[in-house]
Amino acid sequence: MTLQERIQAIIRSVAQKPAPADPEESLFESGILDSFALPDMVSAIEKEFGIQVPDADLNPRKFDSVARIASYIENRAS
Repeated sequence: MTLQERIQAIIRSVAQKPAPADPEESLFESGILDSFALPDMVSAIEKEFGIQVPDADLNPRKFDSVARIASYIENRAS
């Protein structure tokens, strides 16, 4: 399973909606996620990838698309 597939699985689980096919599509503008779902999604990302997301990073812009989430995880893991 690729990094993006793992992220899409988390989005499906948290949002109870299908993840977008386009990794650049905004999760918030498209209505897949809202600000209330952000903490749940970040918590699931932390568990899945074994990273800590500092409170300062709890910003919808950092987690706005599958591509941005993947980039964030890659940067945190290195």
